[in-house]
Amino acid sequence: MTEPTFKITLAQLNPTVGDVPGNAAKARAARDKAAADGADLLLLPELFICGYPPEDLVLKPAFQAACRAAVEELARETAGGGPAVLIGTPWVEDGKLYNACALLDQGRIAALRFKANLPNYGVFDEKRLFARGPAAGPVTVRGIRVGVPICEDIWLEESEEYENVVECLAETGAEILVVPNGSPYARDKNDLRLSIAVARVTESGLPLVYLNQIGGQDELVFDGASFALNADLSVAAQLPAFEENIATLRWTKGVEGWRCSGPVVPLLEGDKADYAACVLGLRDYVRKNGFPGVLLGISGGIDSALCAAIAVDALGADQVRGVMLPFRFTAQVSLDDAAKLAKALAIRYEVLPIADAVNGFEKILSGPFAGLPRDITEENLQARTRGTLLMAISNKTGAMVVTTGNKSEMSVGYATIYGDMNGGFNPIKDIYKTEVFRLSSLRNEWKPDGALGPSGEVIPVNIITRPPTAELRENQTDQDSLPPYDMLDGILERLVEREEPLATIIAAGFPAEMVTRIDRLLNVAEYKRRQAAPGVKVTEKNFGRDRRYPITNRFRDNGKALPAPDEKLVARAGRASADVFDG
Repeated sequence: MTEPTFKITLAQLNPTVGDVPGNAAKARAARDKAAADGADLLLLPELFICGYPPEDLVLKPAFQAACRAAVEELARETAGGGPAVLIGTPWVEDGKLYNACALLDQGRIAALRFKANLPNYGVFDEKRLFARGPAAGPVTVRGIRVGVPICEDIWLEESEEYENVVECLAETGAEILVVPNGSPYARDKNDLRLSIAVARVTESGLPLVYLNQIGGQDELVFDGASFALNADLSVAAQLPAFEENIATLRWTKGVEGWRCSGPVVPLLEGDKADYAACVLGLRDYVRKNGFPGVLLGISGGIDSALCAAIAVDALGADQVRGVMLPFRFTAQVSLDDAAKLAKALAIRYEVLPIADAVNGFEKILSGPFAGLPRDITEENLQARTRGTLLMAISNKTGAMVVTTGNKSEMSVGYATIYGDMNGGFNPIKDIYKTEVFRLSSLRNEWKPDGALGPSGEVIPVNIITRPPTAELRENQTDQDSLPPYDMLDGILERLVEREEPLATIIAAGFPAEMVTRIDRLLNVAEYKRRQAAPGVKVTEKNFGRDRRYPITNRFRDNGKALPAPDEKLVARAGRASADVFDG
């Protein structure tokens, strides 16, 4: 007796938010591929027709109507046979807006399933956009009962607000779980996704297909890395990360249920994954926003060198322009290293000395500055002159300025607002300085698949080994103003990523005076970060979408051990006031 089979095509694709016709065209092409593979079902990612995350765009009635019209047209196209389609879409029903998944089959919208658990943490803000859907049973495709939990429906643990969608699906006869996702990249995220999926498979006893989108959307990067698990927790399939991929999985049903054996592709991890995320994030920001290319200031330093390499890998050398903007404090070695970098990357490169402009500003300001000593103001004039010139070239050519400050510098405000912070996008905004060094060395010995830059050493070794300097005064190095970067980043990782109290950081062995100083710098630089260019998110807590602090803020951690709460002072919910105040 022949075992029953069921083919599911996973369309790990790169949608563009707001490009409803373009996203629909991608869905059609994927369905053609699924049909050629003899698939029964095509699975597309969460909110695919509108792109994810749509943010407040999804609240516009005209946008909602455009998405629905596109889904209805795709549904009509299934009338002639071929695979059914599960596609993510916003959906308005009974005056409420849902994050939905529509089953398109036999010329109609055969079923709708609404996301029940709406994430409202980190980069997610869905509770203010969507209504909660009910936990519903499976949909039927070619006689197979398919459960459709949507992203967060498999992520949350048991709580009063949590709707156990997977349990409901298992109890109502689901045979396979297919999960459309919009799960952004963060370091080590794949292990977390797999552990969540394993938990749901263990609970339900059902095989699970996890489909994730890929691509950059503003600061977020979606890495794909879709996978499938058999009911015995073995990996049935693993798709690649950071690239579009359409794969058809053939499931067979035996005495123990449905089982699949598909392609298993190794995933990038650690620094390699971070670098690939930076490349993809910059590429999609530039291409989806229609810029003809990018330009950036090439200083001979490591941050601009890494950004130049990322830009060439993302866009190709013909779309990257480097500009060296030297002043009298610029060392010859910086000029030499910048030229070597440009040659290794094969980018357009020019040198525009800024002495006339800086001296002109100082002459204009000689009256207001009369009698006042030279200080950081004059240093910032150099950075602001460079920023003005780069923005002028951008205005004239249409190329976007790539800004190059790393997370360590942005944490403590070691950057000039309206100067070196000028730009449209920053691929290393969420990369600490110590990782900048690691990624630069890594790129000289490896490049990701699909990268458009050359192989081999593209960042001169001297740029990596030379002590970093802003070159705004004679013989300046970053260590004149900042602790060694390994120590600085160790403190910042605890302050920013873990939100540790100062007392805990000091107890870990960091000097108290230094920890207090770095914490103060972190707080006072908030206003700069609010005005910084967007950039790729790679950590669990990037500035902007994850870490939202008030600019006006007088709270300071004093570094002392945290006081224990006095439970005797607290009136518990439900208690009569007389239990606390009885006289």
